[in-house]
Amino acid sequence: MKSLKDKVVVITGAGSGIGRALALNCAQRGSLLALSDVDEAGLAETVALVTDAGVGKVRSDRLDVSDRDAFARYALNVVQDFGRVNVVVNNAGVALAGDLADLEYTDMDWIIGINFWGVVHGTKEFLPHLIASGDGHLVNLSSLFGLISMPGQSMYNASKYAVRGMTEALREEMLIAGHPVGVTSVHPGGIKTAIARNARVSAKEDQAATANLFDKKLARMTPEKAAEIIVKGILKNQARVLVGIDAHALHTLGKLAGSRYQDIIAHSAKRVLPAKAKVV
Repeated sequence: MKSLKDKVVVITGAGSGIGRALALNCAQRGSLLALSDVDEAGLAETVALVTDAGVGKVRSDRLDVSDRDAFARYALNVVQDFGRVNVVVNNAGVALAGDLADLEYTDMDWIIGINFWGVVHGTKEFLPHLIASGDGHLVNLSSLFGLISMPGQSMYNASKYAVRGMTEALREEMLIAGHPVGVTSVHPGGIKTAIARNARVSAKEDQAATANLFDKKLARMTPEKAAEIIVKGILKNQARVLVGIDAHALHTLGKLAGSRYQDIIAHSAKRVLPAKAKVV
């Protein structure tokens, strides 16, 4: 795929952040868009932005990506509406902070349902249509934390490692079968989005302090810059796209230090992570 002009691009989590930036980037490249999010107000804002950018056609739907039946209906509706699908970006994601011992099962099910099963649903429901297009590309959003682990992010790590593993295996399957579908796993570092502010936390975590750490010290890149890197990765048919200097640096640390990187991260985290909240 050398161009996104006139390609039908599906983007989940398009109501803000990287999803919105990807939608606008694709609109400016002449794509036709199918956008979804659970945040209907944010999604409407994105639709207004891509419309102003001159998008040829845009469809918007409220979608909970963790709902398997709803996703199956959504995929069928999109294909019936556009007649084909060329690119699918499984971008929707959430965060959950807290030590594993302090997390509640309901929150653990919530993050796995969205971050992992949401990506599986988007992949499986649209894959036959990507193959049928003769010119398809699948993009799954993992994370820097799908390459290295981080204390206080065990379930986020679990979901993003799972996305990476599934995506890389699928790419191998497409190559073996000779299907005309490129597959890319994306690993952003700190991007200026609302993910930390909207995250769930354990009872022992200070939500405000955790969000402030991400917003003020870790989130360095704009969603627009991240989107441009991701789109270039699609057009170059890259198997893996690292987004941000932090993603490149910490990925390199993990490769050079081997499993000892965990000791380095643990030592550094003691000085950086916020103090635990007082549980009354």
